[in-house]
Amino acid sequence: MAATPEPATVELIELNDEDRGYKGSRFSDVVTALFANPYQRVWGGASEPPLPVYDVTLKNVFGGLFARSDLFRKASERALDSGADLRWGPHRKGFRRLVHPNGVCLIGTWRITEPTSYSGYFANGSTALAVARYSTCCTDTHRGGTRSLSMIGKLFPTTDPNHVMPLRTANFVTQEDIGGTNTDFINDVELRNAPDTTVSRRGGGIALLLKVGLTFSRVDKQPSIRQLYQIAELGTPAGTPTKAPEFMRLLVAPSQPRIEGAALDFRDEIMAQIFDRGDPVPRRTLTFNIEVTDEGTTTGPAFRERRTFQNWRRVGALTFDNAVVSYNGDCVIHFNHPTWREDRNDPATATRVDGIKVR
Repeated sequence: MAATPEPATVELIELNDEDRGYKGSRFSDVVTALFANPYQRVWGGASEPPLPVYDVTLKNVFGGLFARSDLFRKASERALDSGADLRWGPHRKGFRRLVHPNGVCLIGTWRITEPTSYSGYFANGSTALAVARYSTCCTDTHRGGTRSLSMIGKLFPTTDPNHVMPLRTANFVTQEDIGGTNTDFINDVELRNAPDTTVSRRGGGIALLLKVGLTFSRVDKQPSIRQLYQIAELGTPAGTPTKAPEFMRLLVAPSQPRIEGAALDFRDEIMAQIFDRGDPVPRRTLTFNIEVTDEGTTTGPAFRERRTFQNWRRVGALTFDNAVVSYNGDCVIHFNHPTWREDRNDPATATRVDGIKVR
């Protein structure tokens, strides 16, 4: 395993002036930051060091099973309340992610190509620049074991990668079973904004997962679903009614190759979809089909939630043409988590308002 770089400080978890003063970002600034400090100057080069792996333990997230640390609570509040796209902190080191510390960032384009009844960037013809982070919940990054893969992303309401004015972004959060699965290839992973939860699969990490869920439910209302209204409200004039799909899933397009390799790190699998090892020039793209539905039900207790869906419909694609595994991609880029609304299309029903839980 590679030596882990000096970690980002953790005291920056809570909201700070970067969060409170957020008025948008430039796509080019975010991309430049992500590529500023890759762990490997050229991915897969013969002389490059292995990718680092940051550990996730009950101790470094909560301070231990019975510790009363509010570190993760502050992290959860920050994820919900901060719209910032980059969080540098006073020492330009960002912050240490507590639960999803190992990831790869992707650059590309979101396109809706089919007629829909939805608003904003779910409407037919919508095209936006996209930055995403594909990660795994907790420590294990290699295929062959139980892990929970996830992709979160942000859309910039423009097709100009060099736009001058800062733009507010819309963020989405998708994941496979929160308790983990044994899916070996990203080609077979179903990433949903409403995943299943099978706590028993987490093995020795059950206590950590339960404590994470309990803490997040204290600062928001529904810890295992991330609604999609931000995308449905992106680029719409004030007063425009919101019409967001209830559920979304992202599936690797059937045309993508399957990257072989025993115990392959998912970050290497993602990079190999786009690059040849040792070649700094992107050679291919990685496409995820965007599917939505408004028909789904949840059954079972929180520690064993099961969700069933009907009438998934492909409405577009999310295509990436560049990627990087970097320190800033792990510690500086930030994705806002949409707070729960009782009615996803009505901002007045939000669980949190101005950083305070009101419902």
